[in-house]
Amino acid sequence: MRVELPVIVCMFMAKGKKYLSRVVKIGKLKLGGDNPVRVQSMCNTDTRNVKATVQQILAMEKEGCEIVRVAVLDMAAAKAIGQIKKKIHIPLVADIHFDYKLALEVIQQGVDKVRVNPGNIGSEEKVRSVVAACKKKKIPIRIGINAGSLEQDLLNKYGATPQAAVESALRHVRILEKLNFKDILISIKFSDVSRMIAAYRLLAKKVDYPLHLGVTEAGTAFMGSIKSAIGIGVLLEEGIGATMRVSLTADPLEEIPVCWAILRSLDLRRRGPEMISCPTCGRTQIDLIGLAGCVEKELKKIKQPIKVAVMGCVVNGPGEAREADIGVAGGKGMGAIFVKGQVVRSVKEDQILPELMKEIKKITRKAK
Repeated sequence: MRVELPVIVCMFMAKGKKYLSRVVKIGKLKLGGDNPVRVQSMCNTDTRNVKATVQQILAMEKEGCEIVRVAVLDMAAAKAIGQIKKKIHIPLVADIHFDYKLALEVIQQGVDKVRVNPGNIGSEEKVRSVVAACKKKKIPIRIGINAGSLEQDLLNKYGATPQAAVESALRHVRILEKLNFKDILISIKFSDVSRMIAAYRLLAKKVDYPLHLGVTEAGTAFMGSIKSAIGIGVLLEEGIGATMRVSLTADPLEEIPVCWAILRSLDLRRRGPEMISCPTCGRTQIDLIGLAGCVEKELKKIKQPIKVAVMGCVVNGPGEAREADIGVAGGKGMGAIFVKGQVVRSVKEDQILPELMKEIKKITRKAK
């Protein structure tokens, strides 16, 4: 299915590996090519409740969400899209299943992207009407494949495998390409991490569309974050992925910091502070666990991308603290505070937190 790529195609590279992706625009954002990997999440509000949905989206924006999706279950929800769109600042995606009329309505209401599988919305005429509306408004379509809802004939042929999921995605892609529509994004999600990785790798060999990464039904905040970090992280390291969602059985606001932590750990993007801290051991002579927890809490108030080291002893502590923008290395009931590799002062244990935060605030004020 690979074709001679148009001028808009760029080369996305990670650690020397390459995945050629065309660029698709969602609102004012560009996805794919050499554009940054974008962070997104999904509301769990009733979309018909405009006030609650807007309130949640604005909170997501503050956390760093760059694209937000809402469920559109009926026509009332579809008609609410226009009101929601007027009150938020990031691209809005409508999640629709089966009913092409809902897709037509959200497009009319000004949505920025539609998540709909063309093979599931009925006749060719219905698909053609949705595609025509998207073309007119320059709205992309995300094809979203979940392992739990694959077509029966593919399950019979392959089982719930990466091959089945990729073939399902390609069926939907062909429908759109037949109508000369190529503003497409694709997701191909499994709850099993190994199959999810294998599916995206296989898909990346067959298409040149931007890929939306995620482990579906990943679980609660703890296990879901781990599974997502592994699955999404492996693919991002290979240069695969234009946007991502960490799907947690939790408040959607909890998904966004995990996305950013994954991106930061791979040195793909930075937002807000990064804290490194060592594990405790028998050499630690300060309350490192309590200190690290307090520093992490205070850093949530800061937006600048600084690196902070909270280290427990003199073995690795001074070296790690020197590598950070600012850090502390613990001693016996005291700590040495480093700024840009230089010790600025040593303070008693009960003064580490306030003195460290004082220096952090100095750095962040200068950075503004």
